[in-house]
Amino acid sequence: MEREELPSGKTEYFSYKKERIDHWNKLAENLDQWSRWSAYYHRRLVEVMRFLVPRGQRVIEIGCGSGDLLAALEPSCGVGVDFSPVMVEKARRRHPQLRIICADAQELELGETFDFVILSDVVNELWDVQTVLEKASRLAAPRSRIIINFYSRLWELPLAAVRKLGFAKPLLLQNWLTVEDITGMLALADCEVISRKEEILWPVRTPVLDAFLNRFLVKLWPFRIFALTHFLVARPNVRVLEESTPPKVSVVVPARNEAGNIPKIMERVPKMGRETEIIFVEGGSLDDTFAAIEKTIRENPRLPARLIRQKGRGKGDAVRLGFQEAAGDILMILDADLTVPPEDLPRFYEAIAGGKAEFVNGVRLVYPMEKEAMRFFNLLGNKFFSMVFSWLLGQPIKDTLCGTKVLWKKDYEKIAANRSYFGDFDPFGDFDLLFGAAKLNLKIAEVPIRYRERTYGATNISRWKHGWLLLKMVLFALKRIKFI
Repeated sequence: MEREELPSGKTEYFSYKKERIDHWNKLAENLDQWSRWSAYYHRRLVEVMRFLVPRGQRVIEIGCGSGDLLAALEPSCGVGVDFSPVMVEKARRRHPQLRIICADAQELELGETFDFVILSDVVNELWDVQTVLEKASRLAAPRSRIIINFYSRLWELPLAAVRKLGFAKPLLLQNWLTVEDITGMLALADCEVISRKEEILWPVRTPVLDAFLNRFLVKLWPFRIFALTHFLVARPNVRVLEESTPPKVSVVVPARNEAGNIPKIMERVPKMGRETEIIFVEGGSLDDTFAAIEKTIRENPRLPARLIRQKGRGKGDAVRLGFQEAAGDILMILDADLTVPPEDLPRFYEAIAGGKAEFVNGVRLVYPMEKEAMRFFNLLGNKFFSMVFSWLLGQPIKDTLCGTKVLWKKDYEKIAANRSYFGDFDPFGDFDLLFGAAKLNLKIAEVPIRYRERTYGATNISRWKHGWLLLKMVLFALKRIKFI
């Protein structure tokens, strides 16, 4: 009779919830005993999470258990949620600096938002995964990230056997979800997955072997298919509101030996947002580029434009100097060779200002190119690096070396502050920005453009010398991004 009065399934859920609470209360009483068996697994989770979540963030963990993972992230504000009263009390004693709440994730209403929302090894336990993901999305601000990790379905039988032997804490009946399942439910919760990764082939501490399997081999096909846990990083879909003051745009133009193109740049860069300023960074030209920029700025007094003389060397240094001096909310790079038409810049603006992306990269490899636009070996190099970087960064990157890149200044400032993590040896600036965007979990989108051949001057890039340098950068980034 009671079930007929509660057709929504609440009776079944209350029974399910009580059984789970009793189970976790019992496990909490002997938590240290069970933790010893899974200590290595949880240490590895902490390493991966600390890569994804910088220190000093506002972090909430749903299903926080003892609070050890949340505490390890060193948040400025750390909130843990768990429905087991015994587990909550244990977490409060272990980590008094955290705010631990005893609550049901399906009924969670806090009225605040966080930089990171974490669900670690919890979706397999939930009665209604969809509802909890919807609750999680309400805890996220437009720039927040939701990080979920959960057991792979391939490990269902091995884990059951390990638990039966008493080598892992016993669990009640679990949900066994695929990446596609969670991705679909996140979409229904109005969130999109930015990146995914597979972690842990060998969940037992075994000197040398565990590091080889869990840092290296699990990142390679076909071994990653057999990983124990999936990690997904998602963001809320951004709803763009009509703003009374659109963002200001700064277009940074590194220019070396490009005197003949300068007047065309001033003519062709369109106005975007509230205002568009052009910042020329001249880098030791052998022709009269500096004088050409000065003359063009004088002849166009109504167009916001500035000229900076570069003290360092290379395009990367010029871009960093231009970004440092830029007053815009949105930063753009436009190569002075005009191989990327300035008329295409509004597409980049619309993608980032409209919330479709947080980092926009140009793609030259979609439309047919003009005959001399890109030499054959340069094209091969671009194809190679696009495949490597798509795998390396966990997001599709079709053209790593297109000079036109667009991002918010506030994100660039975070990339610059964290530059020491990767090192300062990128002469182009492209990889510095791509690595930084991936480390910040920014949503990357690519805008196809029609790549033109030069009409003035010659390229400053040496395909073999710089190609070898790029390969060294990739090898360095493997350690800092992929094989962590």
